[in-house]
Amino acid sequence: MPHQPNILILMADQLTAGALRAYGNRVAKTPHIDALAREGVVFDSFYCNSPLCAPSRFSFLAGQLPSKIGAFDNAAEFPAQIPTFAHYLRRAGYQTALSGKMHFCGPDQLHGFEERLTTDIYPADFGWTPDWTRFEDRPGWYHTMDSVAQAGSCTRTNQMDFDDEVVFAARQKLFDIARGKDHRPFCMVVSLTHPHDPYVTTEPYWERYADTEIDMPSEPAPAEDPHSNRLRHVIGLATTQISATQTRDARRAYYGAVSYVDDQVGALLATLKQARFDKNTIVLLLADHGDMLGERGLWYKMSFFEPACRIPLIVHALGRFPAHRVAQPASLLDILPTLRELAQSGKQVYAAPIDGHSLIPALEGRGGPAEVVGEYLAEGAIAPVVMIRRADHKFIHCPVDPDQLYDLERDPRELVNLAPRPEAAALVAEFRAEVARRWNLTELHAAVLASQQRRHFTYAALRQGRYEPWDFQPKRDATRLYIRNDQELNDLEAMARFPQRG
Repeated sequence: MPHQPNILILMADQLTAGALRAYGNRVAKTPHIDALAREGVVFDSFYCNSPLCAPSRFSFLAGQLPSKIGAFDNAAEFPAQIPTFAHYLRRAGYQTALSGKMHFCGPDQLHGFEERLTTDIYPADFGWTPDWTRFEDRPGWYHTMDSVAQAGSCTRTNQMDFDDEVVFAARQKLFDIARGKDHRPFCMVVSLTHPHDPYVTTEPYWERYADTEIDMPSEPAPAEDPHSNRLRHVIGLATTQISATQTRDARRAYYGAVSYVDDQVGALLATLKQARFDKNTIVLLLADHGDMLGERGLWYKMSFFEPACRIPLIVHALGRFPAHRVAQPASLLDILPTLRELAQSGKQVYAAPIDGHSLIPALEGRGGPAEVVGEYLAEGAIAPVVMIRRADHKFIHCPVDPDQLYDLERDPRELVNLAPRPEAAALVAEFRAEVARRWNLTELHAAVLASQQRRHFTYAALRQGRYEPWDFQPKRDATRLYIRNDQELNDLEAMARFPQRG
């Protein structure tokens, strides 16, 4: 088999591209990510395909739009029969490992990964299923504005507990691979839950920034489209007043969490070097979706405005791809075919249809896919919301809302909706015709409602009597760790030492 590179995918949760210096930010202190960007390929217009954790991650893994695989929301089951890039890379001879969050729902908690090093931070059951038929009832388990109102510093957080374990386990696994006898190339995904809200960070990261350094929302005036107003309802913002001080504190804590992510990136890159993998490992840094952070009067994600759906993609591969920037739009759907090509897995025959395109031409400086398609089918919606980004334009359509059309070159903050203007009528008609070709929104709406109904019923039934959780239980055989009497001590110590003495 031809030479195959190792692949390390670093995923941050809710990291908007605009929070990084590589994308023009001047506040964030992220020296390790900055170095990756200087030496790597930076995608300037990279998007998630659904601005919500689980649907975005399932599309990232499967290379298919959420509606194709039933990935409607954060409690949708990811079917075990859907091929992921982990399946394809295993077939290509890779060992595959996942450390951290992937928000798998359902009994399959591996989805092609040979090994999972940690549990997930979020539940794997159907308890977070939305209900479009009861929109006025805000779900008690969803985002609230407490995260903004109570933003600040603390000694410890749930997310810090999780991500510290994630990075420790990933670093240990890299050293184990380096010392082991399995010489297959590896693909490892390390998925952090930072900088996802709540907007709280530990004291050292809070103190990396001063209030005077924090930029405030560039456009705090509320967006008035119906979907934005629904989002304000579902997160409780419609009945909550957020002060400028609270906004600044939330953004300061978010920047602190971004710096925490950067430190973990630095630790993992150092481990690659210590394990002597750095020269043959391609590193991808990306996110599942962004965060509005008060822009347009919105917080969190769930929107197709740029801060919520535009995310970073930095690909670092010294000696393989020259450092440059890619202007053409691309998305998480494109990761699977890209990884398959990087793995040199032969003729590109797919076990299931995919919606993405390989980014290898873009990585080599020959242009990219040039379009992005997205869907939102979860909380805050009452009907499917779809998006098409092509060239300079972004078109957002929902059957129950007025259309939105933005020229991102002339209007990067998306303040002027061109859709109602007579001069844009022809372009709007073209986009609407494309929406009709790509989706049957009536059938999709019915499918979402039916899925929600089934999952609400199933969840309630499974909570009666003895409950058997689906949450992943990491396998760890302590009888095979460290020093045990079924192994010769000198041999064990020699094998555990890296590098070994010649």
